[in-house]
Amino acid sequence: MFTCDYKKLILSFNEFHNIEPGEMPQYGEFCMIELKDGRYTGGEWNPSDYDNKKSVAGGFVRGTGDSVSSGEVARWHSLGRYNASNCLEQEDMDLINFGVPGENVYSVRFDGFKSFDDGDFPKSEQYCLLILKNGRLSSGRWERYNENDGAFIYAPALASHSMNKVWAWTPLSPDSTFEAEEEYENERKREEELNQNPSTDSGMFRYGTDIDVYYEKALEKLLEKYPWATVTQMKKTTPWEIVPHHGKYVFGKTSEGYRGETLVEEWEGGMTAEEFIDFLCEYTKEVVENSDPGKKFKFGTDVEVYLEKAYKNVRKEYHWINKKMIKSRVRYDIRKIDGDLEFVRAFNGSGEYHVLEYGSAEEFIECIERDYQEVALSENPVTATYDVPFGRVEIHGWYLERYRFVKMQSGDYKVEVQAGDRVTGGNRTFFITPECFEADTYEAFLDRYLQIVPGESFGLSKKELLQNRELKKFLGYRS
Repeated sequence: MFTCDYKKLILSFNEFHNIEPGEMPQYGEFCMIELKDGRYTGGEWNPSDYDNKKSVAGGFVRGTGDSVSSGEVARWHSLGRYNASNCLEQEDMDLINFGVPGENVYSVRFDGFKSFDDGDFPKSEQYCLLILKNGRLSSGRWERYNENDGAFIYAPALASHSMNKVWAWTPLSPDSTFEAEEEYENERKREEELNQNPSTDSGMFRYGTDIDVYYEKALEKLLEKYPWATVTQMKKTTPWEIVPHHGKYVFGKTSEGYRGETLVEEWEGGMTAEEFIDFLCEYTKEVVENSDPGKKFKFGTDVEVYLEKAYKNVRKEYHWINKKMIKSRVRYDIRKIDGDLEFVRAFNGSGEYHVLEYGSAEEFIECIERDYQEVALSENPVTATYDVPFGRVEIHGWYLERYRFVKMQSGDYKVEVQAGDRVTGGNRTFFITPECFEADTYEAFLDRYLQIVPGESFGLSKKELLQNRELKKFLGYRS
């Protein structure tokens, strides 16, 4: 490891180049940059025209969406060509010159280096000059991951120097990104100070600052029309809280921002407690209506009744399904959660149940049916497949990638459709119901089939499928 004292170290950069033809860096060369306003930063040179050596157009890239155009730059000095290892291994070293100093040679010095070993960290979004542990120089913008970890971003796609590769660092000039982060941090601190002793509006909070009191008063009104209503039901819709905001207590809904901060959506519908209570009644009315136990538990509170109804419904078309297939794959129950009975489901391999927000027995049964159908298709072995040929097919901004008909061991068929764009993709599987095959002709079959997999939604219409003789034969229709 290097033995000189980074706290006393000064780096001097000499012999800067101007922004003019014949003086520009090589493509991809990482540089120290002096801007026309006197600030210093860094970046990787990316010319607009690689072949035109007389052009100075381009930018110095500092990260994804972060660059400095050549028009903002006064001078540049290469960072990538140096390795200072020999100098840094000398205990008495306190000044390192990069480039020959002298009269009429433009020079700039940087000092005040810090080390992570001392527990010093840059401020968020601060752009810094770096001495790496391999002796080379670089720069980058500090991105904090947590209180004790982060990295210096220096190029697109989050290319970075991790903190364990940096020997010492010192801040370069502030820029708009850093200043915006500083303003955010200052605002956060001001908000934190204001909220230490929030004021309370006596008209708005005449019943105090316990939100449950307001829910209970709203519940009293709801019970007149919905005798089954509970506060638990009311809070299924994103609950309101009483929180400090801008130095005063407010009724608000909170969420977490991308920085981990608490965001507050303040209620602005009135000026009194009574107005908020009336608002709560209206805000929660729909979820309370959908919690009517008479509709929700129409067939009682024994979950086996619902499971059996779903099984019988699915077996009408998925005739090969049996209860052994579903026993270990799908788990439902009816349990008391926070005082109210709820439909719940445990996902595969998990002992944790999650509440299903269904307001009727029919919706719950339909949910079970969808799972049973999925299990049935996965448990029916494939015996043959046919990929429908197609050209360029666009589906609402996505492009068709695969359209596959599958014959299963039971003699039934399903179809798998896959589509994607440059970033993402997805696939769907559809069971071709026996009712489709009751059609006497291939054309009549397609009329029924396209009700399940419509051409406008999944890429291929009746015209393309009707003329496909191989598909016709694969599905069991004579040529």
